[in-house]
Amino acid sequence: MSFWRNIAGLAAGRVDEADCTECPAGLPGEDPAFSTAVTALGAKLAKADGRPDAEEYAAFSDVFQADAGSERNVRRLYDFARQTTRGYESYARRLAKRYRGCPQLLEDVMDGLFHIAGADGAVTHDELTYLESVGELFGFSPLTFRRLKATHLGSPADDPYGVLGAPHDASDAHLRTVWKAALSQAHPDRARARGLPSEFVEVAEAKAAAINAAFDEIMRERREILLKGAA
Repeated sequence: MSFWRNIAGLAAGRVDEADCTECPAGLPGEDPAFSTAVTALGAKLAKADGRPDAEEYAAFSDVFQADAGSERNVRRLYDFARQTTRGYESYARRLAKRYRGCPQLLEDVMDGLFHIAGADGAVTHDELTYLESVGELFGFSPLTFRRLKATHLGSPADDPYGVLGAPHDASDAHLRTVWKAALSQAHPDRARARGLPSEFVEVAEAKAAAINAAFDEIMRERREILLKGAA
């Protein structure tokens, strides 16, 4: 089953209501505008570092799998779109508007874009700027993008809150709630159940590990602060 059909299943609502609260008029797997937008975003990202190469197209093909009958058209569009980064904003806005009721779908697309960016072994400053801009156009909060960035590129040692997507002044109770919700959302079994490619299962495993490590670090730091205050 291709990515387009997997993603169509998501938009059709065969997941928890929290994942997709509002189904769009057209399902991604049946919506040429969706496949066009995702292909263009992936191609223009590959151009962002100034050297679109075979590794990045291979990464694109791994996670955004086209049906056999449309592979030639997808490759033609990819080759055309990667000639310049200009115009990516309109594609990102189109996805954000059409699938605003499916935030997890938009995160899946962003996960795929991060995968493409890292295909050549490094994510450049220009690629990261591109990804951050797409995240803003998708409507992600700065904390949500920080969480996604930390998942793929590693969390700064002094910012575990970014992984959880929680403010630094959140209460312990709120952090625990956020941690449980994030862990449930990122569980690899959810990616498997949704039929996503193996690359997404690996991303989910990394997310779960990063979320647990971040929560443990925050709680440990807070305990140390309390002990110092009581001394």
